[in-house]
Amino acid sequence: MTHSQAAPGFRPLAALAAVVALVHMLVLQTAPLDAGRLGTEAEPGDAAAKTFATRSIEALAAPEAAPAPPPAAAAPVARQTPRIKPNRPLAPKYQAQVAPDVIADQALASTAAAAAVASAPAQATPAFDLTPQNTAAATSTPLQAVPTTAASAAASLPAGLQSTPVTAISLPGSARLKYKVVGLSKSLNYQATAELIWKASSDKYEALLKVSAFLVGSRSMTSVGQITATGLAPTRFADKGRNELAAHFDAAKGKIIFSANTPDAPLLEGAQDRVSVFLQLGGILAARPADFTAGASVTLYTVGPREAEPWTFIVEAEESLDLLGAPMQTLKLTRKPRREFDQKVEVWYAPMLGYLPVRNRITQASGDFVDQQLSEVGRS
Repeated sequence: MTHSQAAPGFRPLAALAAVVALVHMLVLQTAPLDAGRLGTEAEPGDAAAKTFATRSIEALAAPEAAPAPPPAAAAPVARQTPRIKPNRPLAPKYQAQVAPDVIADQALASTAAAAAVASAPAQATPAFDLTPQNTAAATSTPLQAVPTTAASAAASLPAGLQSTPVTAISLPGSARLKYKVVGLSKSLNYQATAELIWKASSDKYEALLKVSAFLVGSRSMTSVGQITATGLAPTRFADKGRNELAAHFDAAKGKIIFSANTPDAPLLEGAQDRVSVFLQLGGILAARPADFTAGASVTLYTVGPREAEPWTFIVEAEESLDLLGAPMQTLKLTRKPRREFDQKVEVWYAPMLGYLPVRNRITQASGDFVDQQLSEVGRS
């Protein structure tokens, strides 16, 4: 009875085990196909797996292959633009750096000149001899006679404008005069300094007039020549500002030749230039002071840097000026304009200084003027 009951229980178990084994075999047979579709080991004939793997690699490398040249090319253009703009104000900045140096140099020169004037002793008489020396009877050889053609040119001048004949002359000794200058130019007032250096020997002379203005610069006029029985005989006149212009007195040809290439002028007897004219005029006054009362006139043929013309001075009156710290007696003469745009020239001579010019005022037709007054006198 026992064995017949156990046999039926073993058979169901064996059948169940066989079913389980069969299921495991089916799972193991399908596993390789599933793994290939996951991409862990693709088969050569599996096109879908191959395509998937390739696309994955290209997708990761795409950012590195993107072209970058356009942004890099645009960057230099953006950097160049700022460099152009700052270059535009370079010139004004450079001028601003240079100007103070120039101003400082001129200010130093102006201060030194002012200190020299301030330190000079105030006096109404010079500390050396300025006694005029009468040369009317001088035996020195005059400048070569002016040719007849030049002399005849004098006669062709308008009536009353021929040079006044010089019958006596008395020139002062060598001296150095300094002036304080005030002026008006284009509605602007300014100050400056001026200096007249006069050197005279027995038969030669040199005269230099220089005006210096702060922030403006300087201008000088020079006259050199001979001293004759009738006074000064210039041989060269130079007017120097930014450029120099000159007039040459060629006695052999009877001409005045200008470096400015303007037409030659006739060399007339007694001709002066714009520096020597003031010294020659003083010498004429000193030789015969009694002849020059109010209303008297003196005409001198005067040469500038480009032309020559007669200058007629009228004796005005005696005036007392406060110069060198004390009253000084002077004689005033005026050259009045003959033409519309002529300058008016006023000059004051001091008998106590050998009739040297102690004040000079020039007024333009526009109203602009320059006025220089003696501030110091010494030996040259």
